[in-house]
Amino acid sequence: MDTMRERFAAVTSRLLDEDPRLAVVLADIGVDGFRRAAERHPNRVVNVGIREQLLIGVGGGLALTGMRPVLHTFASFLVERPFEQVKLDFGHQGVGGVLVSAGGSYDHPAAGFTHMAPGDVALLDTLDGWTVQVPGHPDEAEVLLRHACAAGDDKVYVRLSTQANARPRPVTGSGFLPVRHGRPGAPAVVAVGPLLDSVLTATEGLDVTVLYAATVRPFDGATLRAAVEGADAAEVVLVEPYLAGTSTASVAEALVDVPHRVLGLGTARAETRRYGTVEEHLVDHGLDPRSLRERITAFVGRADRSGSA
Repeated sequence: MDTMRERFAAVTSRLLDEDPRLAVVLADIGVDGFRRAAERHPNRVVNVGIREQLLIGVGGGLALTGMRPVLHTFASFLVERPFEQVKLDFGHQGVGGVLVSAGGSYDHPAAGFTHMAPGDVALLDTLDGWTVQVPGHPDEAEVLLRHACAAGDDKVYVRLSTQANARPRPVTGSGFLPVRHGRPGAPAVVAVGPLLDSVLTATEGLDVTVLYAATVRPFDGATLRAAVEGADAAEVVLVEPYLAGTSTASVAEALVDVPHRVLGLGTARAETRRYGTVEEHLVDHGLDPRSLRERITAFVGRADRSGSA
């Protein structure tokens, strides 16, 4: 199976052939994947070098001319380092584009903390109007990328990962997908992107409803409300591949008139100061299936019914 980044380069290269409005802006990262596309479209595949603020500025400038810019590098260099440019050159200027990241929270541990961005989605939450996509499989990444590139002038962030679920789920670019059903009013577990398989393994035999989220912003409060309907006090567990608790405010807003409690699981705030492997980082942050089961079971306090996935 190809990776999400490989699929991104292949799909976006084809879209460059099909859509003269599309342009790709790179900051040295990912250049090889677009080498042939750059030969065909030298004016619409731009490498600005290791200048991430310029990467965003060029993208915003292209958007002001009516182009649909697609910007790509590691999440720490795409969202965190040039955050002021994201805020001003897209938000303040009122233009749209597609930010496509790699690296995520700990996808490349050997590169150290400079290449990790567990707070990227939380940071974008401080800005208005961003759609945030977190695919869990290369096939989902292709669907969401095509949707984002054709999405008029919207601001879209697509968070790619080296981690992937075993099989894709039907994603549409909006909303949550119920993949396991508990009894009416059972606790709801929202599994984001590549953590779905771990959540399904962790909740096997538990009386919970599992919702899959490949689109996390806008947050699908309606589907969450429907999932916990009938509970005297709703219980919600968020399992996110970035900073723990990033979406707890969204849950509170969705259930503002419903008694509820929420457990936010994800990457811890404390920095893991060892390189290690992705699998070791998952264990360290309590996101492996065994740790998830212990934490979810302790929160919901029951394990008496199997669901269907």
